[in-house]
Amino acid sequence: MKISEVAELTGLSVSTIRFYEKSGLCPLVQRGADGNRRFSKTDADWLELLASLRATGMSMSEMRRFADLYASGDTTIPIRRTALLAHRQSLKARLVELERCRTILDRKLQKYDEIMKDQI
Repeated sequence: MKISEVAELTGLSVSTIRFYEKSGLCPLVQRGADGNRRFSKTDADWLELLASLRATGMSMSEMRRFADLYASGDTTIPIRRTALLAHRQSLKARLVELERCRTILDRKLQKYDEIMKDQI
């Protein structure tokens, strides 16, 4: 796949994909005879995971560590699994906090609606 196809498939921008590659987050992406990147389905899946990790708040340094473990092969699967479990737990805690904040906002909006209704 061309980089533009991977961008469309993953929802990442071309510049983000290039940044991830230059940052060492992507395994070596193959290049065609024309010198252009040729992404496999596995590459696209990896980029999609990176995008998900980033969107859910994983730091770039944590992502680099995870990518380094991935590049080290299957012997690191238990460590990678533990890292993902920890990230999922922190995401769960963030979701609880976000839900608490949404509840507060909903109460405030309801109060504003009541005040505006009384003014009419």
